[in-house]
Amino acid sequence: MSVSCKADGVSSPDPDIVYIYCPEYIDTCDSLSKVPKRASMVHSLIEAYGLLKCMRVVKPRIATVEEMAAFHTDSYLEHLHKVNERGDEDDPESLEYGLGYDCPATEGIFDYAAAVAGASLTAAQLLTERKCRVAINWAGGWHHAKKDEASGFCYVNDAVLGILRLRQTYERVLYIDMDLHHGDGVEDAFSFTSKVMTVSLHKFSPGFFPGTGDLSDAGLGKGRWYSVNVPLQDGIQDDNYYHIFQSVLQEVHAAFNPEALVLQLGADTIAGDPMCCFNMTPVGVGKCLQYVLQWNLPTLLLGGGGYHLANTARCWSYLTGIVIGQTLSSEIPDHEFFTEYGPDYVLEITPSCRPDRNEPQQIQQVINIIKRNLKNVV
Repeated sequence: MSVSCKADGVSSPDPDIVYIYCPEYIDTCDSLSKVPKRASMVHSLIEAYGLLKCMRVVKPRIATVEEMAAFHTDSYLEHLHKVNERGDEDDPESLEYGLGYDCPATEGIFDYAAAVAGASLTAAQLLTERKCRVAINWAGGWHHAKKDEASGFCYVNDAVLGILRLRQTYERVLYIDMDLHHGDGVEDAFSFTSKVMTVSLHKFSPGFFPGTGDLSDAGLGKGRWYSVNVPLQDGIQDDNYYHIFQSVLQEVHAAFNPEALVLQLGADTIAGDPMCCFNMTPVGVGKCLQYVLQWNLPTLLLGGGGYHLANTARCWSYLTGIVIGQTLSSEIPDHEFFTEYGPDYVLEITPSCRPDRNEPQQIQQVINIIKRNLKNVV
């Protein structure tokens, strides 16, 4: 299927939109045990829709240890390097560094971390040099990793590293996290600064990972009021989510006036995800993306969660179409992973009949408290 990137039908890449890709990077990301082959499925569908010719494709570089040490501790990075050759679940130090149950110490794990970090740094660098307006790294967005600990399938916090790189040029960076789970690693990294505001919309309930991100968590010290948390309950659908997103982000933008933006678009919010919590579709996520793109800020787009692999590919392909201004055909085009999209073989995702547990009165109360808190931002 061909997509024209200009009104006159002539295909031509938009130099303002960068897509981070090379085959080696995708192969490395395919090795992540929780989402095997997901990177390939996402890229293959984007390619099958003909979207690559509408963007500038840039090969990522591998991050150096020094670059990753801008956030992560030397001892953590050294340990990742140590287990890289053969993988080592039994090393007693591995548990100290969060390596084990949900972050297995597998062979090649340091190479994977350096690849993901390097891709987000490549994207951020292009934005700092003003060589593009939007840079996309769907295989990034690993927001749970701490400075000395892997967590929640996240070994390296490429979002934090990308923000730090943007901060070399831009005074105020806004981070928006739309993953099902709270963006705890990013919030922790910047909880004491007023130069980075973090906004996270997520499921919040007792026992749900990572257990942080209550409405009252608003930052510390100089960073007080610069962490914004929007706790949500099961079953939320597109319209309600967009209403909350737009209400909160309108206030955030006015109060903080960001110069650059990092958006984490985890697809585990989408109906059909094995997490079985939210009930969103790519259309609702896309409306939120369109809302912030109208600010015309240097913007880094990252992936994140998303454990129904075909739906994650549907979602991020649809969002890529939004960035470049293309409406994608409903029929999934023929490509390597075509059979994964059965039985309907369409791009659209239908919400389930799960009830929305978010009461309008409770949501309005959350929005009102956030608005009140943001009045303290200077």
